[in-house]
Amino acid sequence: MTMKQVFGTAHVPLSPAVRSGDMIYISGQVPAGADGKIIEGNIETQTRQVLENIKAALALAGATLEDLVKTTVWLEDARDFGRMNAVYATYFPKEPPARTTVESRLMIDIKIEIEAIAYLPQP
Repeated sequence: MTMKQVFGTAHVPLSPAVRSGDMIYISGQVPAGADGKIIEGNIETQTRQVLENIKAALALAGATLEDLVKTTVWLEDARDFGRMNAVYATYFPKEPPARTTVESRLMIDIKIEIEAIAYLPQP
C-alpha cells in the first residue's frame, strides 16, 4: 500500500482526488463540465455542477458523498449563500459534512468553488 494515491487528471496542475491512508482529499472543484469549460449560469446551476464534480472525484477513489466529513465553500458573493445552501442541502439530506463557507474573490470568473475531505477506511 502506498502512502499516497492520486486519482484522475485535471486541466491544471493538480490532482482531483488524493488518498492518504483512510482520508481522501478533493481539490477545489469549480463549475466546469467534462470538457473543462466553465458552465455559465446562476449560483444554483454552478453549485449543482460543482457538487456533481465532487461526486465524480470521490468516485475515482471509490467514495461517495456519504463519506464526506468536511467541505469548504468559497462564494464570489455572500448574498448567494441562501440559494447555494438550498441546492447544497439537496445533496446532503441527512448528516451533512462539517462545512465552512466564506466570501472570496475567486481565481476565475465563477460564483463558487468547493473543496472536500472524505474518510473511507482502506479495505
